[in-house]
Amino acid sequence: MPSSPAISVVVPLYNEEGNIVELQKEIAAALNGRDYELVLVDDGSTDATVSRVQRDERVRLLEFEKNAGQSAAMHAGIHSARGDVIVTLDGDLQNDPADIPAMITKLEEGWDLVCGYRAKRKDTTFKRLQSRIANGVRSRFVGDNVRDTGCTLKVMRRECREALLLFHGMHRFIPALIGGMGWKVTEVPVNHRPRVHGVSKYGFGNRALKATMDMFGVRWLNSRRRSYRIKEQA
Repeated sequence: MPSSPAISVVVPLYNEEGNIVELQKEIAAALNGRDYELVLVDDGSTDATVSRVQRDERVRLLEFEKNAGQSAAMHAGIHSARGDVIVTLDGDLQNDPADIPAMITKLEEGWDLVCGYRAKRKDTTFKRLQSRIANGVRSRFVGDNVRDTGCTLKVMRRECREALLLFHGMHRFIPALIGGMGWKVTEVPVNHRPRVHGVSKYGFGNRALKATMDMFGVRWLNSRRRSYRIKEQA
């Protein structure tokens, strides 16, 4: 496989022993015939996730010494990616890898970041309501114009990763951070599936309260950021 594949698929993993084998099969099916690598980041799993990873020439596994959180795992995977296009998705099988090709096509229309939004969420009524309120407040406050930043399924150009500064909760603000640097952001509806194996790693406290505090920091950061591009020499 070439050292620089066209596509890097980044998946953070934490105690996903019941999902990882099927997830790898679905990613392989979705990207059949394409030049891609799979970057799996194990965030200190305490189950058999690592031993169940199917190893081949496309797969790279990064293992944290201890649990550091989803933002750290996403950041490590994205910055380790070698592809010109970077895809991110969850390891719990709720994101559907079959959506990836259409999102790449959307990126090729001239966008820099394509975010998935879960049009028909397979979650409890309370969880959907909680996320709708949190997403609405966040979008209005930081101005990212994205309705579902909690959907991990995203496709970006590799250059966009320079906007991603690591902090606890970064993964909730990827569109705001990238858009704040002047990159073009859009979103498309994607499939969402119920969780079959494992349990959700997030509750009300770490989904809403911490995110509310993070909003103030992201809004301040984007108000102070500057970017530049050097002219091409004739």
